[in-house]
Amino acid sequence: MGGTEIYYAPELEEDQVWAKYIDFQWSPYKVREVLTDYPGLKRQPKIEQSRFKVSYYIDPTIADVDNIQRLLHQEGLAVNAIMSFGQFLDILPARASKGLALRYVADRRGIDLERVLAAGGAGADEDMLSGNTLAAVVANRHHEELSGLVDTERIYFALQPLAAGILEALDYYDFFGACRDPREQADGAE
Repeated sequence: MGGTEIYYAPELEEDQVWAKYIDFQWSPYKVREVLTDYPGLKRQPKIEQSRFKVSYYIDPTIADVDNIQRLLHQEGLAVNAIMSFGQFLDILPARASKGLALRYVADRRGIDLERVLAAGGAGADEDMLSGNTLAAVVANRHHEELSGLVDTERIYFALQPLAAGILEALDYYDFFGACRDPREQADGAE
């Protein structure tokens, strides 16, 4: 959901503080109004929409995400436009993202970010994969969307897709043992 909802086990209780935080200046009605007849966009079905997410199918040969983001900002909307898998566009509140949600939960639970493994495979995961966490991009990623992360430290590009890629990353980082990027140890030895 793009970091728009946080739930805690075992009751799956929603974090209302986070919801209130990201709701600041969020106006989904205005987003839909501004983008109603935008060329190259088609709203996704109601089941794909949520309180803090307006979702579209995008034809990137017609519509440009940067231009959409610029238009929404010019209309006074505090939003993030995030494209994934080359065909989906989510408009989220400016304060919502997977990376911000991950960091919020880690802080709230007292978890050291260097002991967190973030794994993803789409453009919507980019900010979650950047930062102080250990990170893995699984092999089923949409190459163009995450190609800018190739040279980023603490991001492992798994050879395996999906859950197998996450298991590969857990092994690579020795997550349940040393829990660190082996490249950092090698760099320190030089």
